[in-house]
Amino acid sequence: MREPNQPLKHIVLTSHPTGDQTPIDIQWGASDVAKRGPVVATPAGSGERNAIGAYSGSYAVYRALAVVAGSLDPLHKPDLTNTAPAMKMGPFPQWSDPQKIVSIDPWGHIVGASFANFIEDGVDVRPTIAITRARLSVPELVNPKPGDGHRYLKPDGTVLMESGEVNVTKIAIEPVWYLPGIAERFNTDEHALRRTLFEQTGGMFSELVTRPDLHVFLPPIGGITAYVFGEMEAITDPTKNLSCRVHDECNGSDVFGSDICTCRPYLVYGIEDAIVTAQQGGAGLIVYNRKEGRALGEVTKFLVYNARKRQTGGDTAENYFERTECVAGVQDMRFQELMPDVLNWFGITRIDRFISMSNMKYDAVTSQGIEIVERVPIPEDSIPPDAKVEMDAKKAAGYFTDGDVPTQTELQQKQGRGLEEY
Repeated sequence: MREPNQPLKHIVLTSHPTGDQTPIDIQWGASDVAKRGPVVATPAGSGERNAIGAYSGSYAVYRALAVVAGSLDPLHKPDLTNTAPAMKMGPFPQWSDPQKIVSIDPWGHIVGASFANFIEDGVDVRPTIAITRARLSVPELVNPKPGDGHRYLKPDGTVLMESGEVNVTKIAIEPVWYLPGIAERFNTDEHALRRTLFEQTGGMFSELVTRPDLHVFLPPIGGITAYVFGEMEAITDPTKNLSCRVHDECNGSDVFGSDICTCRPYLVYGIEDAIVTAQQGGAGLIVYNRKEGRALGEVTKFLVYNARKRQTGGDTAENYFERTECVAGVQDMRFQELMPDVLNWFGITRIDRFISMSNMKYDAVTSQGIEIVERVPIPEDSIPPDAKVEMDAKKAAGYFTDGDVPTQTELQQKQGRGLEEY
């Protein structure tokens, strides 16, 4: 480890291929894991490195601070003893289809078993997926109030405990992008994708434009956490029901309980439905994506809040999306095209109850050949009063509902209550 006053060594650039660089070959979508090869994103200078970016996404910056502070050896390799998944997962046919999974590494949770020969040779192969067992504690499940839209669930001692805690399998997934597949998913070519990624990240990753031999990118963005209720095997059992909610992060509501939107109520409703389905012998799945503020970020999100509540006439459904576009230049940057990858990783071919009203999510899932039997909207009595504006706007924009869709005239006549000052 370098001492604080020790001179820095010269920097070895990896932005252009040299004779000393021999990246490990990756055949994305190969059915044989040995032919597929591991994703190697060790610190710059490693000859085996075959991926752009770094492990742990945005947290790599904190790792750099730990190194410069002298608390982390920059050459440290993780000891993966006893870190294997808490239960078996896959493989499924979708893992060997290069068009089904392009944004995560389907073998990322079993690198120790799949690429043992590389690890024995000293290659720093690290997991990008981890699977463990855990319990959830959701206050709404313990003390539901009459008329708040929450169900009175009966503890069974297996899925839902008497304490109100819920037994789940918890899975953390870091993004791993196969650039040719990402480009195809967005109907563009790989060169255009790589150049735009390079430019819009301030030139952060020069290898995007100088290393066409590297086709895998670990972007510095948030990942996914998935929660499985019931037995893992039930997810792909055609004789058992699957309830699923794909939820995009909303920290203010999900964590702090803001009543300005339907995010936490819909998330809790999805958890309740997952519990009930698991108790009936099926499986429930919650997929939680780190895409705060429609992937626009929390600062932009709060700026939009200000614009909505200060506009002439107050907050209204008819101007709901327009206010976001005025600030951010776009209504939504979540672009659900990549979202079904995690469902394909689970081997899912049918979802019996899809707990979502989003037309974008529905279209993305079904475009991947996954059948959705029933779409389940949020119950009306679960919608906070100050979130009525948001819900009316979404229904008018094409979100699924089993009720009436408000017309533009009705939206103009239905002024919002405005946003509460926080």
